[in-house]
Amino acid sequence: MVERRPGGRQQLPRPASWRELDYAPWDRLDTRALGDIDAVCNAVARHRPDETLQQPPVESHPSAVLVPLFAEGSEPRVLLTRRSDTLTTHKGQIAFPGGRLEVGETSLQAALRETYEEIGVDARHAHVIGELTAHRTISSTSHIVPHVVRLPHAPTNFSINREVDRVLSVSLTELIRPDTFAQEHWVFPDREVVVPMFYLDDETIWGATARMLQELLLLALAR
Repeated sequence: MVERRPGGRQQLPRPASWRELDYAPWDRLDTRALGDIDAVCNAVARHRPDETLQQPPVESHPSAVLVPLFAEGSEPRVLLTRRSDTLTTHKGQIAFPGGRLEVGETSLQAALRETYEEIGVDARHAHVIGELTAHRTISSTSHIVPHVVRLPHAPTNFSINREVDRVLSVSLTELIRPDTFAQEHWVFPDREVVVPMFYLDDETIWGATARMLQELLLLALAR
């Protein structure tokens, strides 16, 4: 096994039975597209998620996140946040900015509003690329629609609220490094799941955010 980067202090709820898998879904793919933001955005724009999966079930909480892409030099990067340790759900986890829909909002409107409220980034004039597949969280019963946008430049001067501890960005090529990406097979009494992980030097990305990132990467690589 490859030695992983340190990761962060996130608490991973691994079951008693689990193992690391020794492959990545892009092992045999040409990964050069991840260094080209136009290629990444074009691949996402062509993607059409199943409309039935995008609609929230009756018992869920409709939510949305923004997946902000931007180029720094020639390198595509994605913007992320670290949720505050004081929150009741998903505390301390790496996430995209976002939250629950308010009455009368579309999911895109909610993602844009929450991004501005959480980190002070006004993405209303960003180029909207498309949607990733919606995700359901178990602990908070949220149904999350991810909206991918391209920011015109690298964001600066963040204004974070109490829900956010920090803002960070990571390049897409960094995410597929052998010392960064891992997959784990978790075995529960009622199900088995493959869990993607991204180990950074000071944070670990897992859960719904990791699944969204993996879909974004695979869309770009299957262009």
